[in-house]
Amino acid sequence: MDCTEIKRDFYLRKLIERIGNGFIKVVTGIHRCGKSYLVFTQFKRYLQEKGIDKKHIFEIAFDDRRNVKYRNPDAFGKYIDSQLPDGGITYILLDEVQLLEDFESVLNGLLQRDGVDIYVTGSNAKFLSRDVITEFSGRIDEVHLEPLSFYEFMSFYNGSKYDGWNEYMQFGGLPPVVLQNSVETKIKTLHDLNTETYISDITKRHKVRNKAEFQELLSVLASGIGALTNPTKLADTFRTKKKTAISKNTINSYIDYLIDGFMIKKAQRYDIKGRRYIDTPFKYYFTDIGLRNTQIKFRQIEETNIIENVLYNELHIRGYNIDVGVVNTVELNSDGLQKRKRLEIDFVCNKASKRYYIQSAFALPDSEKTAQEQRPLLKVDDSFKKIIVARNVPGPWYTEEGILVIGLFDFLLDPDSMNKF
Repeated sequence: MDCTEIKRDFYLRKLIERIGNGFIKVVTGIHRCGKSYLVFTQFKRYLQEKGIDKKHIFEIAFDDRRNVKYRNPDAFGKYIDSQLPDGGITYILLDEVQLLEDFESVLNGLLQRDGVDIYVTGSNAKFLSRDVITEFSGRIDEVHLEPLSFYEFMSFYNGSKYDGWNEYMQFGGLPPVVLQNSVETKIKTLHDLNTETYISDITKRHKVRNKAEFQELLSVLASGIGALTNPTKLADTFRTKKKTAISKNTINSYIDYLIDGFMIKKAQRYDIKGRRYIDTPFKYYFTDIGLRNTQIKFRQIEETNIIENVLYNELHIRGYNIDVGVVNTVELNSDGLQKRKRLEIDFVCNKASKRYYIQSAFALPDSEKTAQEQRPLLKVDDSFKKIIVARNVPGPWYTEEGILVIGLFDFLLDPDSMNKF
């Protein structure tokens, strides 16, 4: 493994494209996914290579103990006033700005100044809450940073895509984990990050009193990635299988905390023909598959479910809004009687005027399995592209019905795979 540097060129380009656009550029993402490195190393280096003098780059990390005093708005205001030069554009880089007290008003104040371009990082969804959006009145431009995609992982992995996939689906794409040299240190780093960083941060922030209960819920979600569930069903699971009573309201709060901390994501169901969202149940996916695996002590490395989770994350990285598709249909049963059926499409992906329907499959060993996977897709009577992604299939090809079948690696290793074939 080449450990010199993990480049995040996809996200760096996003920051470069936003230079001088008049917005506060907010880089969000889970702790330790590379936000600070992106802004304070790669983006800063880009500015310096473009000839920006270092006195026109102001930076401060609020999670650095040496800067605790600057979390006070008044102390920070005096400090930045003493540092900003006269004339020209100054690039203001603020790390973990949610630790700055009253950061909304401080950033709004900075935005009113002439000659500043502001970039901040944060590790929870507070930046995107309704209150903050109202406070900034549309002056936030978010760049959401994910753990390494498989494409990014393989860009510096020294080995075959098959070996790389085996490692990626076990340990995920968090840079501090990827850069470890042994299985033992990867497992330890994942465990420490999960318990001492992510879970500890969330439970402290939201004052969760029963941490064991919270962790148990996370384990249940990790065991059931890609399965339909909701707080009521989860409460039933705790009562019948765990012999513990947790209210659905508490479970709902815990799930909101996990989403707020960027540990998990929720996918809603969408009735394609009825053109409406279905309130419940939902599907939950982990932001990083390594965190999912360490939560359940690597006991359920089921490739089918992991592929689905990785695909969900990949589609998010590519900028799509993703729902679970539902197709209601009427078919004849073996007795010739009509029977209503509800078929599922793994992902309905939308971005502006583009839409794709995608099925995730482990294998397509024969025509019967292929027909089974494409059946829900054929029930959708529109002209948007329909795709089946499978673990091992020979080269991209189209079925007689016009469904694109593409291998997992062909899909993940080409960022334009949805349009290319």
